[in-house]
Amino acid sequence: MLNYRFPRKQALFLINDVVGVPKPVGGADNDELDAEMLAAIFDEAARFGENLLAPSNRQGDLEPAKLTPDGVQETSGFADIYHQFCEAGWPSLAGDPEYGGQGLPNLLSVATNEIWQSSNLAWALCPLLTSGVIEALGVHGTEELKTLWLEKVTSGEWTGTMNLTEPDAGSDLAALKSRAVPQGDHYLITGQKIYITWGDHRMAENIVHLVLARLPDAPVGVKGISLFLVPKYLLDEQGRPGKPNDLRALAVEHKMGIHGSPTCVMSYGDNGGAVGYLVGEPHQGLACMFTMMNSARQAVGLQGLGIAERAYQAARDYARERVQGTLADGSRVTIINHPDVRRMLTQMLACCEAMRAFAYEAAAEVDRARAAEGDERKRREARVALYTPLVKGWMTELAQEVCSLSMQVHGGMGYIEETGVAQLYRDARILPIYEGTTGIQALDLIGRKIAADQGAALGDLFAEIDAAIDTCSLAPAVLSDGLREALAQSRRCVDGLMARAKADPAAPAAGSVNLMLLLGYLCGGWMLLRSSQRAAEHEQKGEDQAFWQTRQQVASAYAEQLLGRCSSLAQAAAAGSTTLMAIDEEQF
Repeated sequence: MLNYRFPRKQALFLINDVVGVPKPVGGADNDELDAEMLAAIFDEAARFGENLLAPSNRQGDLEPAKLTPDGVQETSGFADIYHQFCEAGWPSLAGDPEYGGQGLPNLLSVATNEIWQSSNLAWALCPLLTSGVIEALGVHGTEELKTLWLEKVTSGEWTGTMNLTEPDAGSDLAALKSRAVPQGDHYLITGQKIYITWGDHRMAENIVHLVLARLPDAPVGVKGISLFLVPKYLLDEQGRPGKPNDLRALAVEHKMGIHGSPTCVMSYGDNGGAVGYLVGEPHQGLACMFTMMNSARQAVGLQGLGIAERAYQAARDYARERVQGTLADGSRVTIINHPDVRRMLTQMLACCEAMRAFAYEAAAEVDRARAAEGDERKRREARVALYTPLVKGWMTELAQEVCSLSMQVHGGMGYIEETGVAQLYRDARILPIYEGTTGIQALDLIGRKIAADQGAALGDLFAEIDAAIDTCSLAPAVLSDGLREALAQSRRCVDGLMARAKADPAAPAAGSVNLMLLLGYLCGGWMLLRSSQRAAEHEQKGEDQAFWQTRQQVASAYAEQLLGRCSSLAQAAAAGSTTLMAIDEEQF
């Protein structure tokens, strides 16, 4: 069984010194969130993740959720862990105090969520999806819906799901066929949905499904989609789960990984129609769902960090113990002494630290946007929108590499299921696919987040990175110099793609994934620049020298091993679509 330890000290350093603790909106006073309180939160979360949740990860892989005549039965032991999770108050950490939440910053919720994702990715998908339901209801739900549903979902007593995909409508939601017919104060929902994460289980008293469907008078395409709250159990007069709704899980998918997470085929309305309640305005369901989707996309990026950290720790621990090879004097050594193993471990560590810093920065920007007003709020919301495809796309792709390197460090033992590394490799593979594939994130980035405002939000980010290079004088020179060059390449690449689009309309789409990865590596380097500057300031004070020196060494390693990729990515992104589209379809 793989051990796991949350890198608590680095997380606290990032929050206290690099990113900063944002001001909560409507929750705890910022003065209460001192270093002692933050440390206490992380201590408790780490204990839960390391001692209770992490050991269950293997069980979920060996004993997948299964469909029974009474619905889906989750992995044994998962329900007990979930009940303890709710009793400890973890689901409500960043929730609205009006509905039982603790009102702490989104950043702290994200940082603790990293622990759940590292500990047991399949299990942690359940509260992850529930968080999205909370956000969608909080923004778009009527006061009546919030009163009936939000408190129980915020506490985790009831869980939530997101129902978009259909058998004939994957990423193309315009082809969606599910129907919603008005029936008094509610709607009757009919249709089938696939790939519904934690679509059914017995861990909670109720499940709140958010379902996309069309009204009878809906216009064609995505403009005719509405969003509905469809519970597993209807509420009785006391507001408690009562009569079963007309919905059921038809199947649980057999997947490559995340076996402990039931991915369900859901059927609505087999016996006349599942009762549902409109969320938001009619025909505005996609906009409502994207409130949840954008939150989920950043959360999936965090999953990339979580599983990468677990894979790195597995490789590090194995390399410290595995004896193989000899020194010149004939003495046997552990493989961590071999330069190439050091290369892999250092690269993995640099990836994890860059991803963690960027994920925390993106989470903090959500808090800053919520606290801002007027033009400042619009600017910060644009930055959050810009970060989202980068967090989701770049971090989940990088997680694949880290998990692969972990298996490589293990050698043949990594390919054996009993060591646990193969599970991490399999579990991680879904991350660049669900909640919008890497290609979809890249198209969103270049089409909605760059072209839509003529690059204003991206230009604002570039200016901030430029300023950081000038002010972070204590950061390693190799990183400062490399980041300056990567920033220049990024600017040229974006300008070139936009200019080329006139003669080659497919050029932006053809170069979008490489551009997204380029900007991801740029942002990772920017965050490590800030981290290494603060670490150097601490080192000058003469405290904990090894920790601060390591942060600077990791930043240098990122520059030497990873930042150079920006050059080849910029070249590939700028190539356009001519060659890609020239090969005859029959020749593939």
